[in-house]
Amino acid sequence: MPELPEVETTVRGLAPVLEGRRLVRVEARRADLRRAFPADLRQRLTGARVTGLRRRAKYGLIDTDRGDTMVFHLGMSGRWRIDPADLGVHDHLALETEEGRVLALNDPRRFGSVDLVPTADLDAWPPFAVLGPEPLGPDFSADQLLAALDGRAAPIKAMLLDQRIVAGLGNIYVCEALHMAGIAPSRAAGRISRPRLERLVDAIREVLGAAIEAGGSTLRDYARPSGELGYFSKQWRVYGREGESCRCGSPIRRRNDSGRSTFFCPRCQRS
Repeated sequence: MPELPEVETTVRGLAPVLEGRRLVRVEARRADLRRAFPADLRQRLTGARVTGLRRRAKYGLIDTDRGDTMVFHLGMSGRWRIDPADLGVHDHLALETEEGRVLALNDPRRFGSVDLVPTADLDAWPPFAVLGPEPLGPDFSADQLLAALDGRAAPIKAMLLDQRIVAGLGNIYVCEALHMAGIAPSRAAGRISRPRLERLVDAIREVLGAAIEAGGSTLRDYARPSGELGYFSKQWRVYGREGESCRCGSPIRRRNDSGRSTFFCPRCQRS
């Protein structure tokens, strides 16, 4: 599933084509993805001018001058294509600007979603109302984590994947950040000291920043809107590297935690 860096990369890739442009065609080419397209999507977006693009957690946001925001989630296999030669069977939503540029939301598995929310109501929109702070924003800190994790016996990895604790983190980047910070993924979250949480916050920001710079990690279907693949997978420290040598020389291990693969180094991440 595309995680925060992939969505951030997607939003940045769409901005030069969409920002400040008027939409002259909005075509939902099927009734639904994971859930139905908004019934009035075409009516509310056709003729609207895009005023900005941004990201919240793993969602992309396209703001318009009509006070509406189109919120998209890429699901398991979604990606946007810019100026495709033809619209294919998996291009389920097409947007055309007044300059004749076409953007197609391609989602073979149809686990993604598109919603239309009044911009002023975004913070109260149910999927957003429960989200924690952005890991690259000013509200994410060691003090915030310390308070959120106080008394929690659950493993730190599980807590970081909880979107109520911090928004947008997924399996790949949590594994990578925990390794960088030298924290065992099974460590009880409430027993991690403030200095170690400071290292963890720094590691999360460093890993996410490097992943965004690299265009994200391509797994199966993900590609940037330009069609380029994300190449952060070439920098993975532990993720997907079971049996290979860690930087310390020990073999990287993998275990299954609630249906997710956890990759770690038993020497670097002893506690």
